[in-house]
Amino acid sequence: MTLNFSLDPAEKDPLFLQIAARVRSAIAAGQIAPGARLPSSRALAAQLAVARGTVDAAYALLAGEGAVVTRGSLGTIVAGQQAHRIEAPEQAPFLFPSAASAPAEGRLPFRMGLPALDAFPRKLWCTLTIRAARTIQPAHLGEVDPAGTPELRQAVATYLAVARGIRCSAEQVLITGGFQGALALIRSVLVRPGDPVWMEDPGYQMTRQALETAGARVVPVRVDQNGLRVAAGITAAPKAKLAVVTPTHQCPTGVALSLPRRLELLAWAAEANSWVVEDDYDSEFRYLGRLLPSLKSLDRGQRVLYAGSFSKVLFPALRLGYLVVPPELRTAFLRASRLLTCGQPELEQNVVAAFMRNGHFARHIRRMRILYAERRRSLAAALETGFGKRAVVEMASGGMHLLVRFPGAADDSVLAKGAAQMGLAPTALSSMTMAHDCGQGLLLGFTNVAESEAEALVSRLSAAID
Repeated sequence: MTLNFSLDPAEKDPLFLQIAARVRSAIAAGQIAPGARLPSSRALAAQLAVARGTVDAAYALLAGEGAVVTRGSLGTIVAGQQAHRIEAPEQAPFLFPSAASAPAEGRLPFRMGLPALDAFPRKLWCTLTIRAARTIQPAHLGEVDPAGTPELRQAVATYLAVARGIRCSAEQVLITGGFQGALALIRSVLVRPGDPVWMEDPGYQMTRQALETAGARVVPVRVDQNGLRVAAGITAAPKAKLAVVTPTHQCPTGVALSLPRRLELLAWAAEANSWVVEDDYDSEFRYLGRLLPSLKSLDRGQRVLYAGSFSKVLFPALRLGYLVVPPELRTAFLRASRLLTCGQPELEQNVVAAFMRNGHFARHIRRMRILYAERRRSLAAALETGFGKRAVVEMASGGMHLLVRFPGAADDSVLAKGAAQMGLAPTALSSMTMAHDCGQGLLLGFTNVAESEAEALVSRLSAAID
């Protein structure tokens, strides 16, 4: 069938959301009957003069809502009896770049923090999952340990001792629902409304939003080439309850917190009786020099809470992470975990524990470090070829993204919006700042960009910016 509608470049919504909204409205109005076959993404892209990936993203969004069903070679079909229940909102919600709006392969190019889903050992994971499921006994169907399974906590403690220099017992480890789950526990135990909390500026927006939800007074502390400016934090809020930092690979600038600054931060925490949250989100991936030690490995006064996540190393849908707490806080955090989450699903924990215990975890990290180094180089080369002197590529020693600046270009939020309309997902650097200007630029995740795709995706990015 043919869809008769047009797109409006002046609308604030990305093109794929406009396509989804128009198809959704046509289905709700009965203009497209249940069971009707929609045009192929290639045909509709040609009709609307947009990239095919833009249409793929729109169809994926509709499929996630249940409005359409993708049937391989049969094409995209309007859902049957569910069609009459679809409501067409006046304005489509901005879901970019959530999983609901992602293409069928589960990724949007340049999205930050997304690992190489195409390189994940899915068959091995399925085998371990089946093996774990076959061992389920009636006793396993009851309540789960709110701290996490003993096997996974021990596996995490063993891994951290070897890889991050952290000496902790399994009793200090709590299994969480990713970093956000760890942060939810931290704010429920340690933060009260009005408490000042240091946060790196620029920094991770969801951390700031989570802290503000708890009523904390977020104090933005400038970041320079040596990381968090501890002296500036002391001047702004000397008795802050908490400091949230990414010392190994600062998010998003990529700088590392220098040793003098680390010691200064730990000394402040001890003197002020404050706490430091170390978000070690992608420390495994360093491409120049040796891996940097964790801040927690220097923590003699037990003032650091160390948070890690399997989302960046394995895959985001797993929704598992871990938090290492000082011994004096373990009882309070265990109580909070019991009240807030009652623990995490045991089957997934058992699979991760087996993955780590059998050596697959360490091997996977080594393979990804090599793969990411190659993808990092190929994307940087494609950017230099595609943009020339119009862009400056800043490559940190580690991490999962590049920072690209465009001297003399428009506001980076405008550039990011234009890229979104082309089915790309870069992040505007300015969107991660609070009070201190760190310039303009786009943050491009490279881990989910195959070498064979780099030039074509840079070409799309160039077209969007131009």
